[in-house]
Amino acid sequence: MSAVEVLAGVDIVALRLSEEGTLQVLLLRRQREPYMGQWALPGVLVNGRCADASLDAAAARALADKARLQPRYLEQVTTVGNGVRDPRGWSLSTCYLALLAPDVVPQGEDLQFVELAAVISGQQALPFDHSQLVRLAAERLRGKSVYSSLPLYLLAPRFTVTEALAAFQACLGEPVQHTTLRGRLERMKTQGWIGETGEKNYPKMGRPQNLLEHRPLAAEVFVFDRSLLA
Repeated sequence: MSAVEVLAGVDIVALRLSEEGTLQVLLLRRQREPYMGQWALPGVLVNGRCADASLDAAAARALADKARLQPRYLEQVTTVGNGVRDPRGWSLSTCYLALLAPDVVPQGEDLQFVELAAVISGQQALPFDHSQLVRLAAERLRGKSVYSSLPLYLLAPRFTVTEALAAFQACLGEPVQHTTLRGRLERMKTQGWIGETGEKNYPKMGRPQNLLEHRPLAAEVFVFDRSLLA
């Protein structure tokens, strides 16, 4: 790469909710240098030869081509750039947060989900500045989860209040009052964002729970009138 060229790309922090109620991030084993063979965030380069109509389109392509996944939610988080993040020279990266359904499974040996906490703590090292990008995306998710329905995108189309509680607590990293969340969900039901299915979930232990479902309005994030932690 010559001194006047700048690498530009998008990197995706794609998260899913595990059965244990923890957040996991999708990693891709790199197939070329630099850092060939290491686990990194999925991403693509963008330049004049790409057919992407926008950065959002490039982000969608990164998940579709590299991971063969469709996100439930996709949001641009930040753009970083400097001359040291990539050993090839000056580079820019636009980082996206993607939320995936809980039942998505990596297709192939070069994809895996690891615990988000392991990346943030440094236990799982990542090349480039991908660990920093993961932290920034996790901070964005936590900040928006305080006052919006964003964690619900980590659930199946049909879910219980208990499952919703697990999703919010995973995103926030701290306990949430069951009654407080139930009140927020009731408000969403009143305004048509979610609804009752009339069916119940029968866990192996505990009482049956009503199944809720996303409604068409759920294509957008519902904003609460108060903080969930207030």
